[in-house]
Amino acid sequence: MSAAEAQEVKNHLLASDPQFRTLAEQHHQLDDRLHQLIEKHYLSVTEQVEETNLKKKKLALKDQMESILREYARQHSRAS
Repeated sequence: MSAAEAQEVKNHLLASDPQFRTLAEQHHQLDDRLHQLIEKHYLSVTEQVEETNLKKKKLALKDQMESILREYARQHSRAS
């Protein structure tokens, strides 16, 4: 699947799959918070732990989204 095809499938899933859309929204929220932390010159120990946890959660959400994308592509490649 090309990058353009992958983006097309992602856009379709964002519009049609509530679970995928929820995961994407959560991913975006975590990304926003990470950017807030990155902008700071110094992170407290608590903020450092938060940053690590946010990165892990963000990666887990991305993995779930990729799984949905692959499953969608697999199902629709058979149908073609």
